[in-house]
Amino acid sequence: MKLTCVLVDDEPLAREGLANYVRDIDFLHLTGTCENPLDLLRILDQQPVDLVFLDIQMPKMSGIDFLKMVQKPPLVILTTAYPSFALEGFQLNVLDYLLKPITFDRFFKSASKARDYHRLVTKATSASQPKEESEADYFFIKCGNKYEKIVVNDILFIEGLQNYVTIYTQKARYVTMLYLKNIEQDLNHKLFIRVHKSYIVAINKIDGIEGNELSIQTHRIPISRNYREQVLNDVLTDKVLKKK
Repeated sequence: MKLTCVLVDDEPLAREGLANYVRDIDFLHLTGTCENPLDLLRILDQQPVDLVFLDIQMPKMSGIDFLKMVQKPPLVILTTAYPSFALEGFQLNVLDYLLKPITFDRFFKSASKARDYHRLVTKATSASQPKEESEADYFFIKCGNKYEKIVVNDILFIEGLQNYVTIYTQKARYVTMLYLKNIEQDLNHKLFIRVHKSYIVAINKIDGIEGNELSIQTHRIPISRNYREQVLNDVLTDKVLKKK
């Protein structure tokens, strides 16, 4: 499973340099770049992010100010030209501190540290939760004046439209006043995958992938350019038979 990451730096060349590093590391998936923490907040509000490479000295808001403001940020690795901020950064529980200019070797070691830490935390969280909590098989949503029970294994895909979502199941279609991100954060990411800003699909319900679309029963669902690489990696890896 790849770590989803975002790069935050007000210098375009710095962002591009780190983006090239990310593309060369197979366990990282770049989901966004931005030039200040305010844009980062918008990204975090729209999708789950595992890791942020965060510059410190930026206009509007510094990386340190961002860390002080956000209660539960993702894993953070600071990237800066100013070593004097190292102590304050570690006091704010950052995972690592990269001093510019950043070499690929140093970047790779830091990314590997994030991967190992993320695995450790994920295993610890899974072990501490009862099975019925960590692998819930149903939930309820409000449809009009009625609460409907949704069995997770029945879900085909979920479509988000502005401030409501439509859940397509094997039995029926349900519309509820929620944001797509509200449902996404409670789904098991091993069973469901985001394929488009407006669609989440059940991986084991995918019948085929052709071009920039996937099929689930009679439904054709678009795969956006931003998610295509991750979709192909998560859905097809180790599942495609090859001639030996």
